[in-house]
Amino acid sequence: MNAPLNHPLPTLELDVLRTFVAIAETKSFSAAASAVFRTPSAVSMQIKKLEETLKRPVFIRDARNVTLTGDGEILLSYARQLLAINREAVSKFITPDISGVVRLGSPDDYGERVLPHVLKRFAETHPAIAVDVVIDQSGNLQKRLDEGTLDLTLMTCSSVQTPAGSEVLLTENIVWVGARGGSAHLREPLPVSMWEEGCAWRLRALDALSREGRKYRIAYMSAHTAGQRSAILADLAIAPLPKSFVADDLVCLSAKDGLPELGTYNIIMVVAPNASAPVLAAADHLRATLATLNEKL
Repeated sequence: MNAPLNHPLPTLELDVLRTFVAIAETKSFSAAASAVFRTPSAVSMQIKKLEETLKRPVFIRDARNVTLTGDGEILLSYARQLLAINREAVSKFITPDISGVVRLGSPDDYGERVLPHVLKRFAETHPAIAVDVVIDQSGNLQKRLDEGTLDLTLMTCSSVQTPAGSEVLLTENIVWVGARGGSAHLREPLPVSMWEEGCAWRLRALDALSREGRKYRIAYMSAHTAGQRSAILADLAIAPLPKSFVADDLVCLSAKDGLPELGTYNIIMVVAPNASAPVLAAADHLRATLATLNEKL
């Protein structure tokens, strides 16, 4: 039941939202309690208070699993955005004059789509911080971070295999993509365009085809988004891509086209231990930007 217009709406507490996001990402009340430095009973009380405030459940709980309800999925997007904006706003006033260099890693796809906007806005809010960007595959970016040649990095990973110490910034559907009006998806064996080994999209796609018993051949391979698009537009192959990558000249293919569903993947961020103030500021900025993008998906 909606609150009367003359009745003030309740305010969601950021600490409660932080706990809610931690449970959604870990799928565990006990793991979330450790992440937010609270006891499991305190975490349960926070979620009870949240559900009472919203007058609807946000989690489905049984003996083994914790999953989001439909309302919980909607709230998760808002919660991530509110927390990211809070972090960015606070850092703007607490560390407005910090300076230095940030070494940032990103996969090719998000380096092309997201980073230009991120870097432009970050340069406006933190003009004394220089950002050096490395574009590479997610596996190589993790190695660079471990070796100390990166300060933080974005990576893609399976939504069911999020690495320890990482932070989920965005979750998105993976879909089969073909040329509009194309026929590649009708061929046998199915011609597919793939990234190299280690790509989360490749793994989900090949696993799904194998489960369905669908014969396929890797007709095109590229480590760059532009190369994938070229293969699709030429109708040489179809490819697994994030749904947001589908432009007017491409089309999503589904079960009615004889193709298995692919599920979701995550964009995660990993920050090096003992990160400097400039690195933490850049991390906050990435959180805010990806939270906004997540809201639009």
